[in-house]
Amino acid sequence: EQLEVIGEAETGEEGISIALALKPDVVLMDLGLPGINGIEATNKIKEQNDNIKIIILTSHNNEEEVWASLSAGANAYCLKDIEPDRLIHVVESIYDGAAWLDPAIASIVLNNITNQTLKKTTHYHSSDSSSDKPQLTERELEVLKLLVDGNSNAEIAKKLVVSIHTAKAHVCSILQK
Repeated sequence: EQLEVIGEAETGEEGISIALALKPDVVLMDLGLPGINGIEATNKIKEQNDNIKIIILTSHNNEEEVWASLSAGANAYCLKDIEPDRLIHVVESIYDGAAWLDPAIASIVLNNITNQTLKKTTHYHSSDSSSDKPQLTERELEVLKLLVDGNSNAEIAKKLVVSIHTAKAHVCSILQK
């Protein structure tokens, strides 16, 4: 598949208007934009056109920004030190309907979910606000651990002896939760 850059923006506002006008298949979104930040821009683009896939490409890996980005509808979260070939692979995967998390980010998500699960099992009577967070199934936790180790969807499918579509579905489900 050929990748073609069809637009570039300096600010969040400009990014929103260019994305909505040009309707690209995939947007690479920085978080630290002047004006509207990348999370708000992602949210606004997805509200208007959910078909546009958005990859967050940033140097930030703090937990709040990861969750906020995924909640805003981002399809992938990559750190800026990603190898260019790997980024091209991520763009193609996202275009094909997959979801993708940088292994460093996946470990943040995994730790958070593991901590939530531990809290739930040790304090199952408490009415903790974290109980509102969706829980992952055993299989989704397995998939998330493989993501943390840097496995691609194809490698996850092979290791779990499932189809690539099933692996993609698990990754998408994790991101939605």
